[in-house]
Amino acid sequence: MVRITEDLLRRRAEHNNCETFSLEEISLHQQELERIELLDKLCRDLKILYLQSNLIPKIENVGRLKKLEYLNLALNNITKIENLEGCESLQKLDLTVNFVGELTSVESLRRNYHFKELYLTGNPCTEYEGYREYVIATLDSLKWLDGKEIDKSERILAKQDYDRIRNKIIIQQMEYEKKRYRRLGRNKPARETRFFTDDGRVLNINQGKYLDTSLIDLDVQPLYCRVIVKGKVFQLALSEEVNPDSSSAKRSQTTGHLIVEMPKVKQVVKPLKNLPTKQNTSSHNKTKEKEETHISNPQKDNKVLHHERLEVEPNMSSNMDFSKIVDDNKTASKQGTMQKETIIQSDNSVFVDDPDVPPLI
Repeated sequence: MVRITEDLLRRRAEHNNCETFSLEEISLHQQELERIELLDKLCRDLKILYLQSNLIPKIENVGRLKKLEYLNLALNNITKIENLEGCESLQKLDLTVNFVGELTSVESLRRNYHFKELYLTGNPCTEYEGYREYVIATLDSLKWLDGKEIDKSERILAKQDYDRIRNKIIIQQMEYEKKRYRRLGRNKPARETRFFTDDGRVLNINQGKYLDTSLIDLDVQPLYCRVIVKGKVFQLALSEEVNPDSSSAKRSQTTGHLIVEMPKVKQVVKPLKNLPTKQNTSSHNKTKEKEETHISNPQKDNKVLHHERLEVEPNMSSNMDFSKIVDDNKTASKQGTMQKETIIQSDNSVFVDDPDVPPLI
C-alpha cells in the first residue's frame, strides 16, 4: 500500500523549492495511492490537486483546504461524493470513470456556492433515467455538466418536475446497489431494524447468523445503545430515556439477530375503554321506571293507551286462521271508537249551555 508521506510531497514540490506550506498545486497521479491524507495538514494553500489514476475509494481529509479550486479524482474507485462541504472555494470536480452509483450524494455540494463544473462521465449514475435533469435542478450554481453548458431553460424545466425525477433516481440507485453486490458474490448487508412498543423499546440488529456471540459486546446506557462487533462500533442514540438495569439481550435461534429490549423509564399507560358508570345506570333505571308507571296508568289526563299483542301457541301455529286476525282487528278498532264516543258523551253531560254565548258556526 502506497501512502502519502511528507517526503513524497516535498519531491512533488520541486517547482516550489520543496516547500509544502506555500504549495498551491501538486500532482500525485499514478502513484497507486489508496487514501487521501496529510494534505490538509501540510498543504493548506493548495488550489489545484491532481489525484487521478490511483486506487482511492473515498473522498476524505480535504475539508480543511479552504482555497482548493480544482480537484481531479478521475480513474479511481470512488462510489460517493462526500466530505467536500469545507472546500469553500471549490469550482471544479472531476470524477470521470469511477464507481459513483449514489447519485443523490451530489446534494452535499449545495453549500459550495462557487461550484461551477462537474464531470461524472463513465460512472454508473450517468445511465440513470433523468440523470442530467436531477443534477441540474439540485445544484443551482452549476454551469457545466460533463463538458456541456447548462441553459437557463433547461434548468427551469428540470426544476418543474424535480420531485418525480428524484424519486425515480432513488429507485434506480437502489437497484444498482443490489446488482453490484450480486456481482461481488454476496448479498447486500441488511440495515439495522428497530421495533418500538408501548411497554419498552426493542432494537433488532442483524449481525449475521453464524457470528460467534463472544465477538459481540453490548453496552446499554440511559440515552444510547452501543454494540461492538469485531472491533466495529455501532451506536444508536435514543430519543427517550431507558432503564439499563431492566434491559436484556438475546440472539434469535433462527436468524441469528441480536435483539435488545430496553424498557422506557417513563412508560405511557393507555386507559381502558370507557365503561358505563353507576350514575348512568341509575338514571337509565329511573327513566325506565317512569315509562312503566306511565303505561300502568292509561286513563291519566283523559288519554287511553291500547297495547294489542298477538299471542300464538306453538302447537296452534299450523292450524292458525288468518281470517280471524282481521276480524279481531276490526272489532278492536270498533271498541276503540266506542270508548272514544263514551268519553265524548261523558264530556257532553258535564257541559252547561249558556244562552248569552253565541252559537258556534
